[in-house]
Amino acid sequence: MSTPLYEARGISRSFGSVQALQGADFDVRPGEVSALIGDNGAGKSTLVRILSGADKPDAGEILFKGEPISLETPTDARVRGIETVFQDLALANHLDPIQNMYLGRELPRSGVLGKLGFMDRAQMREVGQAAFADLGATVRDFESPVGGMSGGQRQAIAVARAAAWANEVIFFDEPTAALGVVQTKGVLDLIRRIRDKGIGVVLISHSMPHVLDVADRVHVLRHGRRATVMNTADTNVEELVGAMTGALDGKEAAA
Repeated sequence: MSTPLYEARGISRSFGSVQALQGADFDVRPGEVSALIGDNGAGKSTLVRILSGADKPDAGEILFKGEPISLETPTDARVRGIETVFQDLALANHLDPIQNMYLGRELPRSGVLGKLGFMDRAQMREVGQAAFADLGATVRDFESPVGGMSGGQRQAIAVARAAAWANEVIFFDEPTAALGVVQTKGVLDLIRRIRDKGIGVVLISHSMPHVLDVADRVHVLRHGRRATVMNTADTNVEELVGAMTGALDGKEAAA
């Protein structure tokens, strides 16, 4: 059993009178896919926002490589190699795939031109295309705006962009939502390739078959707390649903 790479302990967060998280725990290990599941309102999105630096907890502790850290903004997570692919993908529709990959991380040209604000477009395109190819992302058009591309192409671009910059942890929030069968398979294959690079992957999904297909462990959130952790090799859809609804209260699955 490897040591957790990224860990949340006792995280609480309220929004007015609504208690979204009530002492929630979570951890992800390097080279592992950890699924985070739960019914609507269980606190999944809030926990992911906190661990990605997009929100702050009211109480609790976040540890990265065993050391307590504080995340003020998403940039604080990104500098540690932690990336997130949210449901809306956060792509700039008027930009092409390479421009989206380097958005906010543009490479300046060397010398005076770089100081004047000119970008090294040739290097960005070369490195960007290699990154897409390395992950098996089937991006066929690097010249057109992503707004005109299919849902599967856009999803692959968002996933590959995160994987290109992440070297520690990636969060995927419902990455297969609204995708067809072929497109979904492509995204799940990308997740496996990222895991095989030694990166910790967190998958948030309502699809229990997808969770069982790619995840190593499953963390079940219920009422703002982690109810249990299960090894996917030792469970099934019925048990996962039972853990989400409380039908398995009293049954602990060691992981």
